[in-house]
Order: sequence, then C-alpha cells, then structure tokens
Amino acid sequence: MTVVINMREGLDERKIKVAGRFILEGKLVAFPTETVYGLGADALNEKAVRRIFEAKGRPADNPLIVHIADFNDLKKLAREIPREAKLLADRFWPGPLTLVLPKKEEVPLVTTGGLDTVAVRMPAHEIALALIRASKPVAAPSANISGKPSPTLAEHVIDDFYGRIEAIVDGGETRIGVESTVIDLSSERPTLLRPGGLPVEEIEKVIGPVEIHPAVKGKAVDLAKAPGMKYKHYSPNAQVLVVEGPKERVREKIKKLVKGYRSMGYRVGVMATEEFEADEFFYLGKTVEDVAKNLFKALRELDRQGVDVIIAEGVEERGLGLAVMNRLRKASGYQIIRV
Repeated sequence: MTVVINMREGLDERKIKVAGRFILEGKLVAFPTETVYGLGADALNEKAVRRIFEAKGRPADNPLIVHIADFNDLKKLAREIPREAKLLADRFWPGPLTLVLPKKEEVPLVTTGGLDTVAVRMPAHEIALALIRASKPVAAPSANISGKPSPTLAEHVIDDFYGRIEAIVDGGETRIGVESTVIDLSSERPTLLRPGGLPVEEIEKVIGPVEIHPAVKGKAVDLAKAPGMKYKHYSPNAQVLVVEGPKERVREKIKKLVKGYRSMGYRVGVMATEEFEADEFFYLGKTVEDVAKNLFKALRELDRQGVDVIIAEGVEERGLGLAVMNRLRKASGYQIIRV
C-alpha cells in the first residue's frame, strides 16, 4: 500500500517525520523538488537503493543523484572538493545544480552506477530539504518509470507508482519542470553532462568556460557519468516529432504535418507556444521558463488523450532552451525535422 502525504498547503513537520522514518527504514518515498518529483531512498543503504532501480526498471549502470541539505554533507560523500565546487555551491545551492565529484568509499557503488564518482545536489524546495534533514542523504532519480516523461505533479507519480512504493509526498506542482543541470568536476575541465534548470551561461559566469559533453547533443556514449546521458528518456507512448527552425517556417510545417497525419487516420497532438488546430492541443506558454515547466506535463497529458503522434515546436537553444531541446530530442528518439 502507498501512503499519499498531502503537503500542498506547505511544510508539515509531523508529516515530514513520518516520511523521514520511511527513508530511515529503507523504504521508498517520492517527494517534490523545485525541478521534478524524485523517488528517494537512503543513499548509503545498498538494499534500499536497489529497490529504486527495481521500481523504475532502471539500468544498473545509470547513476543516481544524491540529495543533501547541508554543504557539510558533501564532505561525507566526496573525497575531493575542488575550488570550483565550492564556488558553485556558494552561488547556486540550494538549487537545480548537480556536481559530479570523486566519491568516498562510504557511498555504495550501486548508488553511483558502478562509478568512482558521485553526483550530488542540494534541492531548493522546503519539503525536500526537510525530508533529507529528517533522514539521511537521499538518492533520488526522477519518480517515473524509466524512459517515460518525468513527473511534475504528484498525480504523475501516482500514475506510475501507486501500490509499488511506500509513500508519495504531494507538494503540488514543481516550479522549474526540467531536471537539474549536471556539471562534472571530476576531470580536468568542468564539463556539462546534462543541461537542466540552471543555464550553463550562469555557471560560466562563476567558473569560466564549461565544455559541452557530446551526449548533450545526442552522441551515443558507453559510460554514463550522470543520468540522462546513455538511455532513451522522457518518452510518452505516442510517437514524438520535433520541428525546429525559424518560427514562421516551423508553424507552417506543423500545420502540414497535422494535416498529413490526420489524412492517414492518426490522432494528432500538438504542443506549442501558439495555438494549432489538431485533435489535441497543449499550450506550452509564452516564455522558455513556461515551456520548461509545462514540457513533461504536456507529453503526459497528450498521451492520456490517446493521440498517436505528438508534434512539438522547438525553441531556441539559449538559457533554459538548451535543456528543453535536450529533453524534446530525447523524447522523440531524435526524430527531428529542421525547416
């Protein structure tokens, strides 16, 4: 049985103690962060962490992110903390930034996907921070079935995991909507492994130039040092097509695609920043921040409406746009139409 703990009205310390006790007992708890909902377990408990992989159907070599509530906890997890890590933590923690660092022996290899590095972040959400303080550092990937769109509402987690995990903390809709940015500081040069809720441009203002890992643009990798690098992610059941290019040409191409697919008997959904005539339409909002927040919700909702094809409008790859396009391209299996 799954307990749904309602904290939509704000932090409740009594309820947090209940959720924290679940974590300490080696159980699984889904909880909100500022990015997406996470599926959490005690990061140092091998048996509990294995249950995350089993529940999600997640490959064992896909590392998890460990969530902390205090910078001193980083010292317990990482054997080296370079100057860049301290600078970034001082500027952006709590926040949507994950740092990859050499791990200490105390961190189980199951948590790190068999790697000698550990990915760590401090979430900017009062419920997440309170849960960590009431338990231990929490290993938490997104609370979705592996490969499916990430959850930004407790209802999404309920759809995927009700009856399969011990508790779901409902804290309402997440604020950012895409996962954290992951920066590798374990190698010679800081490297972006996954774009996310913190634009890389902001990071470069603090530590200088950051290399972009080829996986960000879709190149296949054998070794994943962070989530989202190696496997298919964020995909609904429907086929997804991404249309990229100048706005007016994108708009015309989407209209033609909708007409073509509907003429063949397919139910077509469109997700875009302007309205389109289709079987189903999801308005993503005006700004790139709106698009990021609504992205996974749109994929899930159009799937729920039973469309066969989802046509998504691309955005410019600046700021949060880099994370949005990374997620859309992965959701489509890189079925991209450039106009």
